Order: sequence, then structure tokens, then C-alpha cells
Amino acid sequence: MQNYPIVWSIAGSDCSGGAGIQADIKTMHNLGCDVSSVVTANTAQNSFGVQEINAVSLEVLLSQLDALAIDRPPQVIKIGMLANVEQIHAISQWLVDYAARMSMPKVIYDPVAIASAGGNLAEEDILPAIREKLLPLVDVLTPNANEAQRLSGVYIINWQSMLDATQALMAMGVGSVALKGGHIDIDKAYCVDMADNGSEQFWLASKRIDTEHSHGSGCTYASAIAALFAQGYLLRDAVTVAKAYINQGLRLAQHYQGAYGPIRQGHWPNCLDDYPIILQSGSELAERLDWQQGYQGQFKYADNFADCGSLSLGLYPVVGDVQWIERLAPLGVQTIQLRLKNLPIEQIELQISQAVALSNQYGFRLFINDYWQLAIKHQAYGVHLGQEDLAEADLHAIKQAGLRLGISTHGEYELLAAKQLQPSYLAVGAIYPTKTKDMTGQIQGITRLERYLDLVDDLPVVAIGGINMHRAQQVKQTGVGSIALVTAITEAESPEDAFKQLQRIVEGCR
Repeated sequence: MQNYPIVWSIAGSDCSGGAGIQADIKTMHNLGCDVSSVVTANTAQNSFGVQEINAVSLEVLLSQLDALAIDRPPQVIKIGMLANVEQIHAISQWLVDYAARMSMPKVIYDPVAIASAGGNLAEEDILPAIREKLLPLVDVLTPNANEAQRLSGVYIINWQSMLDATQALMAMGVGSVALKGGHIDIDKAYCVDMADNGSEQFWLASKRIDTEHSHGSGCTYASAIAALFAQGYLLRDAVTVAKAYINQGLRLAQHYQGAYGPIRQGHWPNCLDDYPIILQSGSELAERLDWQQGYQGQFKYADNFADCGSLSLGLYPVVGDVQWIERLAPLGVQTIQLRLKNLPIEQIELQISQAVALSNQYGFRLFINDYWQLAIKHQAYGVHLGQEDLAEADLHAIKQAGLRLGISTHGEYELLAAKQLQPSYLAVGAIYPTKTKDMTGQIQGITRLERYLDLVDDLPVVAIGGINMHRAQQVKQTGVGSIALVTAITEAESPEDAFKQLQRIVEGCR
């Protein structure tokens, strides 16, 4: 029996069902969580606005929290509307006391002040209490432009002011900020969101969707992030999927009959068109938007690299010495990567030269890990780059030399960013924990791999990370066209026998 992560929603009840607790429950349930709710107020509202707010007493509010704390410990708490200063103080103190007894859950806070359909949802004097008491307890704040301005004092008029606002909010103690772009009018055609964790910023652009039916969009967005955090997602991936969920909801709401209807809280977003564009310096969209907030180093945007001639690269050994290529080449290996570490550059170049000669002799695809200059010099088939190396490599030089390009990705954000470069293939991982690298927080698993295949149907996808003989069969059942193996062959008792057996698993169902 599957155990779903528990998430709490602390928010107001929307009798129309489009926002508040109702939107939270639908969103988090549909994104794979077990949801409990704590009602802060019963609101009388509809798609036209808020007519009345009936805040619950502190006794009622705290009794709900205490009851859930006994046997429903949350991985994440999502906080929405808090109706008055007393509730701010009570919730903040309760969280502090809970953290002293138990491990502190992640806190996602949607600073609801004004409903999208109109109407104040909180007392006017609530902001000082939020800044002083609640924000230092928040892991992710999800304001729109109006809420960010009221809390930070920064008026958002350009891309830099978005960064100024998030940094001002984090200076108040917030862990990270996911700033929503729906009410930011820097560009009329695109909605640009930005997430900031203090050391990195993630910029997401989507074409604006022409619909009046956006009631509950803020609640839905924050709840989606909460659901994804509960399942171990990093901030960059959580905001990427949450934005796709919002785009999907707005698209499905376009056909709603009536004025100012609710956003649709649907299934997991599996349509590529709903996912945002990752803004990258030098890209066509970045130039169009006059956006220059990305890499300031050597990164040179390039796209549309040479293809591999097939969407299925088959069994893909990754080896650390040219001697392994000499052993595997006669067995009929079709794709292989040479990953050299901790060697003098002269020995690295010699091994690359020898590997290229073997690839010419046996006719397999040879990818060189990291050393793209030497791969170009010796005319290798292709080069494989990790995220750190991608930021520093000369992509134009790789493309001009006709080399194929493979890129490592870890999660939805990096997958979409790399896909926009139109490389020769995308590697996704780690599918399972690995022996060779600490991938804490970046284990993808089978379910996420299957979802990635929905988003990438025009490029080869290579699954990598912790895959052994038994797991290779599970991974192959996802429909992925290639499986990369680092230790399953080289550490086997008989590497040749392991190669042949794995080759049958990976290529036998094609």
C-alpha cells in the first residue's frame, strides 16, 4: 500500500469552491499528497468577489492544529489566508512550539491579501505582524506583484526590481521566494515568474493565457509547490511543475461558462505546451524580452546540434579507462562514454585519441565526458557535459565542429533548459542512489522518469544513476530508449557476461 506524504493547509474556506481550503485540497490531492485542513475563516465569496469574512476564534483555530499534531504530522504546511493579527501571532507561536517538540516541517506561505476577483482578505494592519512573526518561519513565500510590493516596499517595474523584491523579502528571514508574474506588466505577451533561493534565481516565461477564469490561481500555485516539496522536489523543479499546473488550469478554465470563473485543479501536468520556457542568456526569447539575468561567465547559447540518427541509443556503458573500451568494443557496443578523472592532461589526451581510433575501427558512438576541446581536436563522435561544464563550455565551437552533444539533467527545470538547446540527447538521473556521487535531493525515480518521457519525444533520453541488473528491467519498462551504466558492468564478476545480459534487457524490447 502506498503511503502518501501528509500536507496541511491552513487557510480560509471558500464557499464557492474555487480558492482557499477547497482549492488547496483538490490541488494537493491531485498531485499525490494526503491533505489535512485547518480553517482560519469561513468566507462568503464567489467569482465576483468577497462579501464577508468570518474568522474563527483562536480556540477553534488552535484546537484543529493540536488535533492534527497528535497523529497527522506533516511533511509540509501550506498557509494561506490569515484573517487578523491575532491569528498571525497564534499560528507563528504554535509553529515555534511545534518545532521545539518535533521536526519542523517545510512552510509554504501564500500571503493572501487581495483576492484575484477583488476584495480584501485580511485586516489592513496585518502586514507588520506578518513581517515580524511569520516570515522568519517561512521556507517558500509565493507573492504576486502586489503582495511582494506591500511586504517588501519594492515597486516592480523591470527585471532587476523583481530581484530587488525577492532579496528584500529574504532579508526579512524568508528562506526563498517564488515571485508570480501574472500581475507584472513588464511584457504584455509573456508572463515571467522568478524563484530565488538566495544563491540562485530561476526565471520561467510562459505566454499569457487570455482568460478571465483565474479565481484561486494563487492558492493553487502555492499548494502545488507544497505538494511537490512534500515529495522531495527542489525549489527549481517545484516552481517549474507548479507553473505548468497553473498554465494547464488556466487553459482548461477558458471554456468555463460564466464570468470570472475558477482555475481548474486537474491532473498532473503532462503536456509540454503547459510547461514554461526556461529563460537563458543569449536565447531568442531572452533577447526579445531584453532579459540579461542569467550566466555572466563563458556560457554561449547555441542550439540544434547534430543528431544521433536514432531516438534509441541502447545500452550505454560509462567507463573510466580506454582499456574498458578495448574490452567492450568487440562485443558490439553501440554507444559508450569515456569519463576520465584525476589524470594528467597528457594521459587524458592520449586515452581520448586511442578511444577515437577504436570508435573508428568498430563503428560505435563515442562520447567524451567534459573534455570538449580534446573531443573536437581528435574528432570524437560527441561530447557529454554536466550542468557545471555546460555553463563554461563553448557550445558554438562544439556545434560548428559537428560533434553530438549529450547533457546531464536532474529534474524538470534542467531537463527543460537543456531541451531548449536541442542537443543530441538528454541524460536524466540519478534514477536511483549511486555509488559514485552524492545525489541527495536529486534522486528522480521511475515515476519521474516516465513523466519526463511525456515531455521529451523528439530526442533520445538516457536514464542513468544506480541502475543494476535488476533495476535495468524496471527502467526499461518505462519505455526509455537508452540506459547508461557506470558500475553494473565494470564491477561485475564477468563484465563481458554482464554486458551481454544487460544488452538483451535494454535492446531486446525495441
